[in-house]
Amino acid sequence: MTNSIKLHVNGHEHEIEVALNTPLLYVLRNQLQLNGPKFGCGLQQCGACMVLKDGESVPSCRLPVSAVSKSKIRTLEGLADINGSLHKVQQAFIDEQAAQCGYCLNGMIVAAVALLEKNDKPSDDEIRKKLALNICRCGIHSRVIKAVKKAASN
Repeated sequence: MTNSIKLHVNGHEHEIEVALNTPLLYVLRNQLQLNGPKFGCGLQQCGACMVLKDGESVPSCRLPVSAVSKSKIRTLEGLADINGSLHKVQQAFIDEQAAQCGYCLNGMIVAAVALLEKNDKPSDDEIRKKLALNICRCGIHSRVIKAVKKAASN
């Protein structure tokens, strides 16, 4: 059974027809065509599906769409400014070459943005703790930490 629900995503309101227990990730990717968040493990354990929910990074693969109807959601696509300039975290990841295969990139960037919006000068330990839910099998962790520190200094 589907219901009409309003979602506030990347500064725009969307009204969609969906079963209320549908994971937010599926709605973002399949109905709103936002492909920044990725399907990784489906168990909220890898971080590939991270989004910002009212400023906090949260996994979206098991989060029912009904739980976010009153929230502001931002995806990787919603981080750039109106002129299309990349968010300082996105730019820092490019500058520090903090990507290999790119699968974890969405979650790493989203988590870093959430961290820097609350703490503009995080320590290495605070960065590691915030990014702990984001699994990277390519081993770019040291570059990611450098990128977050660079973004924090901008």
